[in-house]
Amino acid sequence: MIIRADSLTPTPWKNGGGVTREIAAGPHGASFDAFAWRLSLADVASDGAFSTFAGVDRVLVLLDGAGMRLTQADGGVHALDAPLAMARFAGETPIHATLIDGPTRDFNVMVRRDQARATVDAGRTSGSLTLDNDLTFLFCAQGRIDIKLADDTRHTLEAGDTLRVDGATALECAHRDDAAWLRIGIDMM
Repeated sequence: MIIRADSLTPTPWKNGGGVTREIAAGPHGASFDAFAWRLSLADVASDGAFSTFAGVDRVLVLLDGAGMRLTQADGGVHALDAPLAMARFAGETPIHATLIDGPTRDFNVMVRRDQARATVDAGRTSGSLTLDNDLTFLFCAQGRIDIKLADDTRHTLEAGDTLRVDGATALECAHRDDAAWLRIGIDMM
């Protein structure tokens, strides 16, 4: 299944500091307070505190912009200062985000640690990918990616599009236009 970038609905944050576009969440129909896993894009417009999510593990990946520094209450810092830079942290950790030089766009993965696990990796190469998770999402972070699934089904992902694959399979991907991708694997517990 393909989730096109132009189908994502923007939801402004309550604090006015940005906008989120949900890509997918599970189980299907779960409210924001009841998801087991959630993937989204965030446009961050200003510095501010991150919302806390007890029991949730998070991965944040910089897609566009000069980036930001995520400072934890204990003094730890995650620097997202280059495209595809990644930060992993517990959702209950108090974090303050400081933009480096203007707005950013980020990819956000959240999983309730008692219900699911997530793996996230980024790449820029063409070739074979083995998808061996319960669910796998391939997000086109930039450029264009031509995909051929094991059953010979073909798709093209433009920047911001996401391919969802349920169950294990393999695929071939060919990158065009200096493409970059994120592969997100979700395994239910």
